[in-house]
Amino acid sequence: MALTERLQNTTSVGYWRGEIPLEYNYTYGRAGEAYYRGLKDRGTFLGARCEACDVTYVPPRTYCEKCFARLEDHYVDVGTEGEVHTFTLLHKDLDESRKEAPVLMAMIRLDGTNGGVIHYLGEVDPADVHIGMRVKAVLKTQKERQGAITDIEYFKPVG
Repeated sequence: MALTERLQNTTSVGYWRGEIPLEYNYTYGRAGEAYYRGLKDRGTFLGARCEACDVTYVPPRTYCEKCFARLEDHYVDVGTEGEVHTFTLLHKDLDESRKEAPVLMAMIRLDGTNGGVIHYLGEVDPADVHIGMRVKAVLKTQKERQGAITDIEYFKPVG
């Protein structure tokens, strides 16, 4: 079926074999740019603070989701520590192939924020991980950082 052919039966599944050559540029946006620049240059996470709603968004937002206040000039350093909000042990990759060794992933709620980071946990036995566990980001050296989520190697337990 050609791409320009009109679909007569909309309940049947249709597909085309072949490749679709695509090129695109992904941008972080203004808030994302500030977030990753803070990670790269200062080795810390930035949040966007709405004083009216008493909320700090991580990753930062351009506007408050509650009152729509502009937050671009209200970025705050939220540090690199937080606690495990939830976690899982991965045994398979995204392509469903079995991993060589299981990997711990967690949603880390950074201190004083309404949000956080989903990333790897390291330097911890899976049996010792628990909700509320205090963790700190382990970052690549400043020379190695590129302003991306991969600048974070993992989060490790604090204390």
